[in-house]
Amino acid sequence: MTDDTRTNVDDVEEQRVRYDQARYVEDGQYEPLLSEKDQTTVEIGDSDESPLPDDLTRDSLELPGLSEPELARHYTRLSQMIYGIDSGPYPLGSCTMKYNPKFTEDVAALPKAAVHPDRSETSVQGSLDLMYRLQDYLGRIGGMDAVTLQPPAGAAGEFVGIRVAAAYHEHNGEDHRDEVIVPESAHGTNFATAALGGYDVVSLPSDEGGRVDLEALEAALSENTAALMLTNPNTLGLFERDISEIAEMVHDVGGLLYYDGANLNALLGRARPGDMGFDVMHYNVHKTFATPHGGGGPGAGPVGVVDELAPFLPAPRVRETEDDSETASSEPTYELFDPDHTIGKVHGYQGNWLVLVKAFAYIARLGDEGLLDASAKAVLNANYLASQISYDVPYEPFYHEFVASAGDQDAADVAKRMLDYGVHPPTTKWPEIVPEALMTEPTEVESKKTLDRLAAAFDAVAEEDDETLEAAPERTTARRIDQTSAARSPRLSWHELADDE
Repeated sequence: MTDDTRTNVDDVEEQRVRYDQARYVEDGQYEPLLSEKDQTTVEIGDSDESPLPDDLTRDSLELPGLSEPELARHYTRLSQMIYGIDSGPYPLGSCTMKYNPKFTEDVAALPKAAVHPDRSETSVQGSLDLMYRLQDYLGRIGGMDAVTLQPPAGAAGEFVGIRVAAAYHEHNGEDHRDEVIVPESAHGTNFATAALGGYDVVSLPSDEGGRVDLEALEAALSENTAALMLTNPNTLGLFERDISEIAEMVHDVGGLLYYDGANLNALLGRARPGDMGFDVMHYNVHKTFATPHGGGGPGAGPVGVVDELAPFLPAPRVRETEDDSETASSEPTYELFDPDHTIGKVHGYQGNWLVLVKAFAYIARLGDEGLLDASAKAVLNANYLASQISYDVPYEPFYHEFVASAGDQDAADVAKRMLDYGVHPPTTKWPEIVPEALMTEPTEVESKKTLDRLAAAFDAVAEEDDETLEAAPERTTARRIDQTSAARSPRLSWHELADDE
């Protein structure tokens, strides 16, 4: 064992101790509800004085009667029981869980950003200016001619993109195009989006190198093809080297090429989907431009298209006004307009406004050089981390993410055991073309020291026996959770727990 390796192992052990300390709570691994700590009846006042109907008023309310220190400590303990991006790295492959810089929150919190959606166009020119510029930023980054900001998430962006494609084919009298081709390693949302859009899904196998099988693609293409949905780099982190040929094959049968923007983080400032032949794409601003990621929303999934598809984008969009009069202002003015063959409105106002503000702030702060640096470090960090772990990485050369194989170990057990080392595990069991997949993306924000500690956690788990892995996690507040039952029959309030008891 080298000195460097010994240092990393020591770091992981120290990290594990700190993790235990941070997760300590006063009652074992349980922090009581506020109502369990204290229940005090608070008199509200005479309900007869309320303008509300009697069935909507009450004279008293049961609230926890806790002091400020007790309340603060309760929520601090709860915060110590969870893992977030402010706690450490999130190496979730394909999900791109990167750190959200706090300056974007400050920008979104500015009073001028608090714009009511029903204000007149003349009174929100600053907001329309930001939207117009963000459309331009995204269009130039993706090589697209027109952009809509409305979709409230990446999956919603996918659906909008497919509906735009459908409207385009229908307008051209080609309603017979009822198939969408999706690679077997694609994101699950691609299959769902195509099906939800009313299409038959044609699954496309990968070749031995993990990329699109051109012979299989040729066999799948026909006059019924509406689109091919593709991620580039793909879910193995591999760049589709034959992308120009793929685009030509799809276009030759009259289909459209759809770009899933999940992995755009690898290409920022270096390559553009539009230049590769893609006709429509969605942007995951949480993955690429560091806005908050999901949690049920809000999010943003803008969609970009080439000129031919622009008339079908959702309404309204933002454009500069044309005023050639002598009294025209020297400053540009903006207006909302409906594209000629729009699919209609897909979200209130122009999407989730404050998320878009954060994306704009991130792009504007980084600029061309910063975006180039982000993609360079995303690729560098992934390749460095992969070189430091003992698990096999069967497909390479990869870009911003890689898929390792847990081999004889169960990938889900590996993930649960990594929690005991105070780090978040990678995505597991997917894509299925890698046995016991550990899909990993450290993103550009992590330092070498953090990557070394993450690698040491990987390697520590790789050396452990099945019994240890099957018992993991041991140090988390919640241990082996019945995720299936939780998803199918969620308990949405503490009342349901009380009723069960």
